[in-house]
Amino acid sequence: MIFKQKIEALKFNNNGLIPCVVQDHNSKQVLMLAWGSKDTLLKSFLSGLATYWSRSRSEIWVKGETSGNIQEIKNIHIDCDKDTVLFEVKQTGGACHTGSKSCFFTKLL
Repeated sequence: MIFKQKIEALKFNNNGLIPCVVQDHNSKQVLMLAWGSKDTLLKSFLSGLATYWSRSRSEIWVKGETSGNIQEIKNIHIDCDKDTVLFEVKQTGGACHTGSKSCFFTKLL
């Protein structure tokens, strides 16, 4: 499987994780940052639903599995250094646990 080979070429951190930037497929708005593993990337690809690694709970989670705020995968990109992944998604409901469309609603500058 070509996708699995591409996953193997990624540069995961010492904990076996890689940052996943999540972007709305249509508006291109950045929705959130999550962490992925080899397993979650493969599950995302196979299921079509964004799947991540929860660092706080130390478990795999499918975004929206309990809230209904799912993220349907439209595209998956790899950055030039192969150490970050970009998910383009169709977001149902809010991406943030606060209910907001994006986790990036607090302005710093």
